[in-house]
Amino acid sequence: YRLVYVVFNTFFSLTTQEDQLACFASVADHLEPGGSFLVEAFYPDLSRFDRGQTVRATSVGLDAVQLEVTQHDPVRQLITNQHVVLSSDGTAMYPVVLRYAWPSELDLMGLAAGLRLRERWGDWDGRHFTPRSGRHISIYSSDEDA
Repeated sequence: YRLVYVVFNTFFSLTTQEDQLACFASVADHLEPGGSFLVEAFYPDLSRFDRGQTVRATSVGLDAVQLEVTQHDPVRQLITNQHVVLSSDGTAMYPVVLRYAWPSELDLMGLAAGLRLRERWGDWDGRHFTPRSGRHISIYSSDEDA
């Protein structure tokens, strides 16, 4: 393929470093020479956690309340999250488990798979990536001479 992409943090749905490395390797095996692998992912903001957790209301209405309840495991870089909806119809829970990786860790995964970082943006408009960006779009390329 000329382009493989994962957007909206879906790469982090691979919840172990081994699975993330395997993804990079598989992508590298399927890219044509000079092909690109694009990853859109959030930039971790660990300041949002108090003692490894957070609870916040995301929506408060007269008929329903939506909560986000999250635990952070910094050793495994794992975020376990429940979106909880409380309403007169009952309770609904929507779980999400993510294993985040820092941009530098993604770069190493790319190198291990034979890919190099070509560009990194702070948003889809191509603005510079900074620690305050909140997310990044990272583009890795296979060796053009292969």
